Amino acid sequence: MTKRTSAKYKLDRRMGENIWGRPKSPVNRREYGPGQHGQRRKAKISDFGIQLRAKQKLKGYYGDLTEKQFKRIYTEAARVSGDTGENLIGLLERRLDAVVYRAKFVATIFAARQFVNHGHVKVNGRRVNIPSYRVKEGDVIEVRDRSKQLAVVLEAVALAERDVPDYIDVDHSKMTATFVRTPGLGDVPYAVMMEPNLVIEFYAQN
Repeated sequence: MTKRTSAKYKLDRRMGENIWGRPKSPVNRREYGPGQHGQRRKAKISDFGIQLRAKQKLKGYYGDLTEKQFKRIYTEAARVSGDTGENLIGLLERRLDAVVYRAKFVATIFAARQFVNHGHVKVNGRRVNIPSYRVKEGDVIEVRDRSKQLAVVLEAVALAERDVPDYIDVDHSKMTATFVRTPGLGDVPYAVMMEPNLVIEFYAQN
């Protein structure tokens, strides 16, 4: 088991939720947290704790981004006009690794980051190997020809546990996806409830 996979399952158990809706999540078997003290009765969480938890959950969902990366995205979301929480979700969903994951070219967001890093993806015909690359509306994302028959790709396409959201237009026969529009919170198919408003409160107060 890789470090990333281990961290992914640990996050599920720490939050007590199946964050990605995966059948193999340990939360499906045991709802208590990881570690020797995981089964202790949970104390009441403070407002700060609730906000921190919301931030950790959203940050972890996108491949456990670093705090520096995540705060930079928040700062940009706050600077743009409109609802900061909606802006934050829109910016996160425009990351190339998030689009590759949503398009079902790979099974997990962690695999998406690695897939992009290894040069398997092109944007508008040009190879891009930066997971944080920000796609624009109308951009065409495709799996490189020599990568289309990789087992990880074929297995992901066949997964029945999640569907491609309507803000991405996918043709799995050609392994291409068009980013149609920037989604809002209500458009994104999270397996659990995300609360970007609490994330905004966390950064505003700390």
